[in-house]
Amino acid sequence: MTKNVVVTGANRGLGLEYCKQFLEKGYKVYACCRAPESAEDLLKLKQQNSQKLETVPLDVTNPTQRMNLKYTLQGDQIDILVNNAGIYGHRLNFGDVESEEWHKVMEVNTIAPLLLVQELVDLMPQGAKVVLMTSKMGSIADNSSGGSYIYRSTKAALNAVGKSLALDLSGKGVSVAICHPGWVQTDMGGPNALIDTKTSVKGLINVLEALGPENTGQFFNYDGAVIPW
Repeated sequence: MTKNVVVTGANRGLGLEYCKQFLEKGYKVYACCRAPESAEDLLKLKQQNSQKLETVPLDVTNPTQRMNLKYTLQGDQIDILVNNAGIYGHRLNFGDVESEEWHKVMEVNTIAPLLLVQELVDLMPQGAKVVLMTSKMGSIADNSSGGSYIYRSTKAALNAVGKSLALDLSGKGVSVAICHPGWVQTDMGGPNALIDTKTSVKGLINVLEALGPENTGQFFNYDGAVIPW
């Protein structure tokens, strides 16, 4: 039976690469992003995989669109949910941080992934897997440079969400991976980043394939190494 994967933030970068590699592995992909009709690279991928890829409009902060995604799936089980959508927000230094921007980034990076899992969990069978795409910048132990208050705090909070989620879903047989993709050449990572999206996602899928009840809720680097909290 064909397995299904849902990917948020699928229009570019890591999300688009996830779609490509899961298609290569034979999955049916539900590719979610805010405006799929204008996501040229995603639409091109859909043309090449019309039977295996379905695009879904999804702003992860929109309750109605989260609910509509569930109906779009029409009862199909979700074997893997990749919560990839995220934003950095404005790069505000100490003295310039303000609450409106913080609330906006927290809603996308931390709150929406949990609400999406709550919306879709009934479609997840035993053995399903949830990915929360976080960042090493959310590691308190790794913070040696300060700054980036908004982004760091939203990812640290997401890590806490992921740990609780792993414990709460363990009885259902659903495992959770909290994943740092590495410093990747994306719009957010910039051109000087160390690895490309293909290398990152290949490693992340290897992490997923090794994920189970014995290591659910851990904070993984893309190469499988465990990152300190």
